[in-house]
Amino acid sequence: MKLATLKNNTRDGRLVVVSRDLNWCADAAHIAPTLQAALDDWAEAEPKLRTLAEELERETIPRERFHERDALSPLPRAFQWADGSAYVNHVELVRRARGAELPDSFWTDPLMYQGGSDKFLAPRDDIPLGDDRWGCDFEGEVAVITGDGPSGLSPESAAQEIRLIMLVNDVSLRGLIPGELAKGFGFFQSKPPTAFSPVAVTPDELGEAWKDNKVHLPLHSWLNGEKFGEPECAVDMTFDFSELVAHCAKTRPLSAGTIVGSGTISNKRDGGPGKPVAEGGKGYSCIAEIRMIETIYDGAPKTRFMTPGDVVRIEMLDRDGKSIFGAIEQTVVRNEG
Repeated sequence: MKLATLKNNTRDGRLVVVSRDLNWCADAAHIAPTLQAALDDWAEAEPKLRTLAEELERETIPRERFHERDALSPLPRAFQWADGSAYVNHVELVRRARGAELPDSFWTDPLMYQGGSDKFLAPRDDIPLGDDRWGCDFEGEVAVITGDGPSGLSPESAAQEIRLIMLVNDVSLRGLIPGELAKGFGFFQSKPPTAFSPVAVTPDELGEAWKDNKVHLPLHSWLNGEKFGEPECAVDMTFDFSELVAHCAKTRPLSAGTIVGSGTISNKRDGGPGKPVAEGGKGYSCIAEIRMIETIYDGAPKTRFMTPGDVVRIEMLDRDGKSIFGAIEQTVVRNEG
């Protein structure tokens, strides 16, 4: 089942079910007015939404064309957005580029930060940038949306709370990160609003590509029309989503609609850092990673961060080459405010 939130005159939009080919949708207001409302009463809403989705596929109910440009992020705002760092290769490269060792605990205890969740960008919204020196970067990720769950969940129990899956552009301002981390209190100004894919899907919609609480497909990204990365999401994922959700719920309960991210998708090849797509590698899911590798091998980074006019696109395709979630496609613009 595929779900989306379309723009209307409210901040939370209206819930629709979307056809598997992303061409059509059907209003779901008679079941739940918003995705958050559906998640709040998932046991009641989910079977009704599935029936509606099946009727949409059979073309037996009123339908309308689905346009990704009309979609908000599936949850335009959320009670919680917690982003992990499941790909330790990415963390290792960051530290290696500045000559720091990776603590052994990073392989057994995931990193996680709490992002701003009061307002997310729509998947086709511009990315406002106030100053080029802030180092605007994209981060291609996968995220899950959970149901309600008590604190202290085991990974096995946490897996049962995964309701939906979607893609992420976790925008980062790299130039502001070092100063914030030096204060010892985490990210804030360096993490502006995040964007999510036009569509969120139930795990079963991925078929065999959802296994062991991981997505077994590559995540594609383009920067200004040039292929930037296609790393495999299940490769080098040190912590699967059941472990990330359990980590999130170790000392606090989950509220329905909690979003938990994977962190930047990152692959390691041949015992070393991944290679750019142009060199036959899988590429990267953020600019910072290629800059790290340039620093390691060449002594200094060459690839610049994004500036106004740059366009990033993030998408996942099934084995037949068809888009699963729709695409996040955003243009960086100058924020004059």
